[in-house]
Amino acid sequence: MPHPLLDPLVVQAVRQAAAEHRGRAWTPAGFTDLSHRASHPCGIFSGTPFSVFAKLGRSPAARAQFTAELRGFRLIRARAGVPVPVPLAGGIAAAGQVTLLLTEALPEGGDRAGQAADGRTAGDYAAIGRTLAGLHQVPGTAFGLTEFDGFFGPLPQSNQPVDSGSWADFFAERRLRPMLRLAAASGHLPDELSAGTERVLASLPARCGPDPGPALLHGDAQQNNFVAAAGGAVVIDVAPYYGHPEADLALVDVFSPVAPELWRGYAQAAPLDPGFAGRRELWRLPVYLAAVAVSGGSPFGRSFLPRLAAAVRRYR
Repeated sequence: MPHPLLDPLVVQAVRQAAAEHRGRAWTPAGFTDLSHRASHPCGIFSGTPFSVFAKLGRSPAARAQFTAELRGFRLIRARAGVPVPVPLAGGIAAAGQVTLLLTEALPEGGDRAGQAADGRTAGDYAAIGRTLAGLHQVPGTAFGLTEFDGFFGPLPQSNQPVDSGSWADFFAERRLRPMLRLAAASGHLPDELSAGTERVLASLPARCGPDPGPALLHGDAQQNNFVAAAGGAVVIDVAPYYGHPEADLALVDVFSPVAPELWRGYAQAAPLDPGFAGRRELWRLPVYLAAVAVSGGSPFGRSFLPRLAAAVRRYR
């Protein structure tokens, strides 16, 4: 089956957006599929003087998702000075029944041409750690983000601050409880795990530790959402808000291990709290529930049930 990004309507939309961005005609010379690294079909159209990264959304919510991602890029660039992709034209294009997110492709370093994370060098991992620490150096006034809500993958995510102003309450009401509802509604979450997660929710004030100062987060900081480019790590697939830095740190290796240089790179600017190791699985609970909600009928989604069960036993 042809790749959905190679549909003629899609290719024409990419050409038009790239031509508008460049100011004259632009022609793709090849295509690299990167769908193995994302929840959407995506890839790079190679060309001169720039290549184009394209992500394709089929759902009615795709435009809202991509709009939130572009707003996240602008916010992170403005407030943290961290490198982000450059949108093409307006960044969003329609192609028949699908929606495209279009940016300049990044000149990749250690994970050239979209290789898996295990193709990275120690220096690439250190750069990711430093970039993440740079984000976390930007303080906020409250947990959340008043400017706009976002998405975690395809799932909507409220960023609105909670009345109490505490991290435990924000994490419960804006991250953990909504994902629990979605996972339960999917029909793929066993009743005992749903009840166990409810008990964790009740114990959060005692489990979350002292409130840190709100810090700017990537929001979906698993390691494939950083591209190790020649000048350092660039953030992609962002879902920013102000929160506990450990919520980002818990995600960098949630799907696959990272090299120790990432942690050393991070610690150069922001020391790790000794209590983080004991809280890491707590911050991962919404991710496990999201995987069940979205993919619980597949082997991938079901693979998170044992991890969820172990975390529930630990924290309930």
